[in-house]
Amino acid sequence: MADLNGGARASLTGLTRALALAWCAGRYHLVGYGALTLLAAAVPVVAGWLTKYALDRIVDSAAGVSTLAAAGVGLALAGVVGGVSPHASSYLTAELGRRVSLLAQDRLFVAAERFVGLRRFEDPAFLDRLNLAQQAGGSTPSQVVSGAFGIGGNIVTVVGFVGSLLVLNPLLAAAVAVGAVPAVFAEWKLSRQRAAMMWRVSPAQRREFFFQQLLTSVQAAKELRLFGASGHFRQRMLAERRVANGESRRMDRREMLTQSGLSMLGAAVAGASMLWALFAATRGQLTAGDVMLLVGAVAAVQMGVASLVSQMMVTHQELTMFDHYLAVVDSEPDLPVRAHTAWALPLRWEIEFREVWFRYTPEHPWALRGVSFRVQRGQAVGLVGRNGAGKSTMVKLLCRMYDPDRGSIRWDGVDLRDMDPAELRRRIGVVFQDYMEYDLTAAENIALGDLDAGHDRARVVAAAQAAGIHHKLATLPRGYDTLLTRMFFGAAEAEDPDPEAGVVLSGGQWQRVALARALLRDERDLLILDEPSSGLDAEAEAEIHQTLRGFRQGRTSLLISHRLGAIRDADALVVLDQGRVVEQGSHAELMAAGGVYASLFTKQAAGYQSPELSEVAT
Repeated sequence: MADLNGGARASLTGLTRALALAWCAGRYHLVGYGALTLLAAAVPVVAGWLTKYALDRIVDSAAGVSTLAAAGVGLALAGVVGGVSPHASSYLTAELGRRVSLLAQDRLFVAAERFVGLRRFEDPAFLDRLNLAQQAGGSTPSQVVSGAFGIGGNIVTVVGFVGSLLVLNPLLAAAVAVGAVPAVFAEWKLSRQRAAMMWRVSPAQRREFFFQQLLTSVQAAKELRLFGASGHFRQRMLAERRVANGESRRMDRREMLTQSGLSMLGAAVAGASMLWALFAATRGQLTAGDVMLLVGAVAAVQMGVASLVSQMMVTHQELTMFDHYLAVVDSEPDLPVRAHTAWALPLRWEIEFREVWFRYTPEHPWALRGVSFRVQRGQAVGLVGRNGAGKSTMVKLLCRMYDPDRGSIRWDGVDLRDMDPAELRRRIGVVFQDYMEYDLTAAENIALGDLDAGHDRARVVAAAQAAGIHHKLATLPRGYDTLLTRMFFGAAEAEDPDPEAGVVLSGGQWQRVALARALLRDERDLLILDEPSSGLDAEAEAEIHQTLRGFRQGRTSLLISHRLGAIRDADALVVLDQGRVVEQGSHAELMAAGGVYASLFTKQAAGYQSPELSEVAT
């Protein structure tokens, strides 16, 4: 009972929120739709009584022309209302749905923007909920409103005809009403079970979607065909679909058995009511109009209850989906943002990692263990270490995508946790190792680095020149306005698509575009380069690092690269091993120390020598 009450309260809360959303999106459409729904629901009851009245007068031969005319006019008006209201309601429903969908989607993604870090987006359970919330945000709020009004309309119709039966025979009305009770509770239970089933199969559906995307992805097409792996992933996709189908099949069978039993119960009630009406009529207890109204009322109550229960089931399912939407919309930020934050001022002295410990979840091992070092203003510091040493994790912490579990990161002595993350990030330019390739134009791809400067084509071009990608972009079919994708055509090609308009860049060219995106933020206090040349050939890499050396002059920089020769000229090197700082110093100092850095550099340098040179060296 407690669970039932809790579910009812949750549903009522969801319904209230959906109605409030609809009210904000289009109050006049909501009021009009509600009024039309209630009016249309009353029409069958009014028409039933008018028909009974006219039929009884005709049978008794007691009706005048005016009486029958009045009844006829009433029936005609009821027919007009019944014929016009569905079309008007359909228009209002569609328009309200568009308005609610727009508002709901906006609120969902505004809520997602509050997640200033990455933790939520790396949580599979939350991703499932977010996926359901996206599905729900587009259509569920308006469907909940439609369902609620549909339920209200069905209640008006059912209550009207039950009231009619009460007038004719209270016991019969009670029998019909009691016969509807099992249907309500059974369908309510089925609705909850189906909602739970949808939540259970959500991970399988997400994996199925992943395999679908993989099998149709341009990025994966080469490897899948070379390795002959398409069939493997197709089977995995189908396996996930079979899991979801199995759950749906079991639910459908349960619904079939339950609803078949309810239909037999309804048929028994209707048959008994018909027999009673016929015998009562032969004994003179009911008039012809009464029989007509009684038969119509029993049928209308059963149909109304069936429709009511169906609407309740669908609405409950939609409310359950809406709960996922509300859970995301009402979520607190994943990182605490203080009400009164310190202003992120231009860097004047240093950035300090002070005894920083961090792990992604309590179940994960420590990614960083007591890391401490400083980056002086205007200094270039290189982070060195094997894969998994914690270098990229430090970049995420410095950009405040996560907060340390222990210790602190300080910007001129101010803990980053005391700063507004958005203000902090405006002072940082980054090229991430896993940079994005946006399906936008070349200019837009670069302009995303600084939207305030994006309208200044000269600055966009200057950033591209600094990244060594200007010549390539300038010679594209539409220059910087060329789409860097073949996924779709731009607005200019919507009516006359040009298949040559979209261009696909190479990996190295994309890396230069990502670098230009970071270099557009040339007035920022800190530049972070996480493997900025990993996709380039040796000549291009040398050119890029020569350019970056000039660009870094006087700028505070954090450099990460597995190619140690590219960062050997950094002012200081910080060597990480298993999440700890094991060495610090210049290239010359660390080589002289003969520690981890010297070992890594020597092995890497030896790899660039030919076998003959290696033999001479030994």
